[in-house]
Amino acid sequence: MAKNDYYETLGVSKNASEEEIKSAFRKKAKEYHPDVNKEPDAAEKFKAIGEAYSVLGDPAKRKQYDQFGSAAFENGGGFQGFGSGFPGFDFEDLDLGSIFEQFMGAGFGSTRRRSGKRATRGQDLLVRLDLTFEEAVFGCEKEFSVSVNDTCQSCDGEGGHDPETCNHCGGHGRVISEQRTILGIIQTESACPYCRGEGKTYKRICNTCKGKGSVKKERSINLRVPSGVDNEDQMRMSGKGSVGTNGGPNGDVYIEFRVKEHPLFKREGKHLYLEVPLTISEAALGCKKEIPTIHGKEKINFSSGTQNGEVLKVKGQGIVDEKTRSTGDLYLTTKIIIPTKLDRKQKNLFNDLADTDLDNEGVFKIFNKYL
Repeated sequence: MAKNDYYETLGVSKNASEEEIKSAFRKKAKEYHPDVNKEPDAAEKFKAIGEAYSVLGDPAKRKQYDQFGSAAFENGGGFQGFGSGFPGFDFEDLDLGSIFEQFMGAGFGSTRRRSGKRATRGQDLLVRLDLTFEEAVFGCEKEFSVSVNDTCQSCDGEGGHDPETCNHCGGHGRVISEQRTILGIIQTESACPYCRGEGKTYKRICNTCKGKGSVKKERSINLRVPSGVDNEDQMRMSGKGSVGTNGGPNGDVYIEFRVKEHPLFKREGKHLYLEVPLTISEAALGCKKEIPTIHGKEKINFSSGTQNGEVLKVKGQGIVDEKTRSTGDLYLTTKIIIPTKLDRKQKNLFNDLADTDLDNEGVFKIFNKYL
């Protein structure tokens, strides 16, 4: 929707001086300020006046406006209007006095009622919990302690004893002050500084919490760790954090797991990887070898002529992931061990073997051809 002409909104010509624009703005703003003008459309007109002055009252923005119109300030062009991205403003959320405070330094206060003390959510906590490899794989029960802010039992979270009506605000929790400005007298409402918006004070401050309403406390937490959690995985325990204020909900406790490595198994998600050592004879002749898995021992057949670095998959011998209700696999990587120390008998056997033709596939013949 096209915007109104800013010059028309302020009732000035395009050749108006800065002083004329400022004077026109003050006059129009005073006329349509909602605290003065009770017409139904006063707020909208007041909004339009503030928008017009924010551009025409700034020489750089006025120059852009004269050249490109309001399009210069749309879609990131610099000014996007009240309630639509102007730096520091949301017209629907801020009081009208804040507009003058931004443009003129008039020090206007809020003309709307605000609650004295807002319900605030309690603080969240992060706990890093160490797990062994087996505890992470199979799940476990863990107990740990956290230091949280909890409701003071001495005063039931009130912060004091023997409440009485605040003499300063008369129990309303709000106080109204008046300020004389160029637009007349503007009333400002704010939370009472004596009772902090509660409308009551206490004859005696609680000695336990010193008036805060909460105290530090060690809270013991029992946690069931599901099977399949991994390093740096997190869990959230709702409502186990610090107590909220003014009726606000408790915070949460976040648990981050730190899983120790296993001396044999390497892990990637729900899959496991195991390096299996084979002797030269086991690799050459083949064998049925017993290997460890996280679920127990398994006998695996290795065919004759097994090469170094071959990978075999053992289905279903990985980690059971409780979150996804799926099971990983176990991958075996062969590692042929070359002996570094041989006794006389072993050397003789290798010498006898060396005299035979072991090059069944002719690999060495092709290699030697280029020597």
